[in-house]
Amino acid sequence: MADDVMRFGDLEVAIGGDYVATAEIRRPPNNFFDLDLIESLATGFSTLDDDPRCRAIVLCAEGKHFCAGANFAERGDASDGPPPRHLYDAAFELFSTKTPVVAAVQGAAIGGGLGVACMPDFRIAAPEARFAANFARLGFHHGFGLTATLPRIVGNQRTMEMLYTGRRLKGSEALEIGLVDRLAPLDELRETAHAFALEIAQSAPLAVRSIRETMRGDLAKAVRAATDHEKAEQEWLQTTSDWREGVRAMAERRTPDFTGE
Repeated sequence: MADDVMRFGDLEVAIGGDYVATAEIRRPPNNFFDLDLIESLATGFSTLDDDPRCRAIVLCAEGKHFCAGANFAERGDASDGPPPRHLYDAAFELFSTKTPVVAAVQGAAIGGGLGVACMPDFRIAAPEARFAANFARLGFHHGFGLTATLPRIVGNQRTMEMLYTGRRLKGSEALEIGLVDRLAPLDELRETAHAFALEIAQSAPLAVRSIRETMRGDLAKAVRAATDHEKAEQEWLQTTSDWREGVRAMAERRTPDFTGE
């Protein structure tokens, strides 16, 4: 049976005959995110929650990177007007969906892209994958609910190390600290993620959802509270000279010269 394919903005969802859906972000090569993409993810995953043909989701991305964060080089200015709602409202909706998700991370999951990678229940990565919470290297505060999600995955000490330093972790290092659940060769990555998701899909679906709700607990509410705080911190830091220097340095591919102002 051919896959049933649906489109939600830049997200393509294919449902096969084995109860596993593949959700592919299609913004290659970097798959930068914005409000539209997170809304597409939330809508797509919510639709799959109500589809009896889907019991597990593989989240992947087309191109070189999984999600290299937000594209600061192409941000609109104030004349564009405010967005209809904040991106974190859509993130809360995404975290509120009910179907288990396995991420297949083939390249960079950086900044907010790391936040996207921390939404799924599991992460399968290629050795070429790179993970970084590089916010402080931009003179910025972390976001996308990483306050709530990352410590649950790697513990508080590892989270602080990643946030304070912005250091990039290779796939093998991410596996060592528990950020990644399995490593797979790049050419076998999606197949491995699908096999993992299939194991979930072969379990009793009502039981899996019940267990997931128990284990994730109040994660969505914790993400809501975390993003409220993260947003406030981000807003004042965006008024600082260090933020402007961090963005310039990233665009110019150089080490930033922060002044604490």
